[in-house]
Order: sequence, then C-alpha cells, then structure tokens
Amino acid sequence: MSYRAKIVFLRTMMPQLFHIDTVLLSQHTVIRRFRENDGEAFYELLDNNRSRIEELLALSASDIGSKEDCEAFVRRKLSNWLLQQSYAFGVWHTDGAKPIGYVELFKIDWSVPKSCIVFFVDKEYESKGIMTEVIREIGRYAFSQLNMERIELFTASDNFPAQRLARKCGFRREGDLRAFFRRPSGELVDVMLLAVTR
Repeated sequence: MSYRAKIVFLRTMMPQLFHIDTVLLSQHTVIRRFRENDGEAFYELLDNNRSRIEELLALSASDIGSKEDCEAFVRRKLSNWLLQQSYAFGVWHTDGAKPIGYVELFKIDWSVPKSCIVFFVDKEYESKGIMTEVIREIGRYAFSQLNMERIELFTASDNFPAQRLARKCGFRREGDLRAFFRRPSGELVDVMLLAVTR
C-alpha cells in the first residue's frame, strides 16, 4: 500500500468506533466478537450445520475443511472488525462453553450508514427464541453504537423461519429479487429483501 493510500485509509477510520462494545448480553446468550483461537470450537458448530449454512455464509466445504481453515476464517472476521469493514459475532448460550450461533453485520455503507445482516443458530437451538433475542440485541447495537440507519436481510423466498424471525424483530418486506442467488447445488433461488430502520 502506498503512503497516499495509507493516509486515505486512515482518514476513513472512525475514531468514535474504536471503543464500541465487543460483548453483548441477552437473557440466554453471550454475543461476542471473535478472538484468536476461537476457530476450533467454531469449526464444530459449522461442521455440525454445514449443509444448512453454506448458502448463508457463502462457504463451500473446502473453505471449512479443517480447524485451521476455520481459525483463518475467524481471524479474517476479527481483522474486518478492527478495520471497521464488518462486525461478526459468535453466539454462546449462557449455560455452555461452545458457540451455538453466528451473526454478522456486513456490506457496510458508511455513507448512509447501513449494513446487511446474516445469522444462523445450531439446529439443536432452533425454534427456542434464541435468535430472536440475538437479532434484537444486534439491532440495538447497530442503531445505538454503530449509528446505523438501516439493516437489510436477504433471504431465500422459501426460508419461512428466517422471514418469521425477521418480522418478529421489526423487519419489513421491501421486495423480491428473482433468480438472485445460486445455491451450491446449482439451483437458482428467488430472494426476499427485508429491512428495519432506526
């Protein structure tokens, strides 16, 4: 990176975001920024839910083929946080030591500011209200600490659980995008756009 590019980059960093919270608490969860060496535990979560999350995180089996690959994934997410490019959190149940979910604010447009959100929870914790708590907490965080004006969610048109969860958390349907996403199987999928604003 040239000296000029470094200066431009440093000017785009927002000092007010240097001291935002890295741990959030809800009734049943601890939602926190990834740390070095979280990869091994996170790998187990990804591996146990691999077929369900490939399209969500745009990961292929080769991307999470080993614990080392997963540690690299975690460290990239930590780096992106420090560079104010995205904010990825692991989700832990207050009763356990292993991660049970993931949520990330990404594709941030600081000129608005707005972001997209992606999330998943371990199959054993589905339909228990865990992710409703998490998404509500992340929404408060995005609006109060990151000063977001808008959060967008893109979900497959046939992903009714994600749509129900989003609506519970205040998201509204804004449109449909035909043949917008290709699943790992090759199938083209229609996508629904939902969003929540401050």
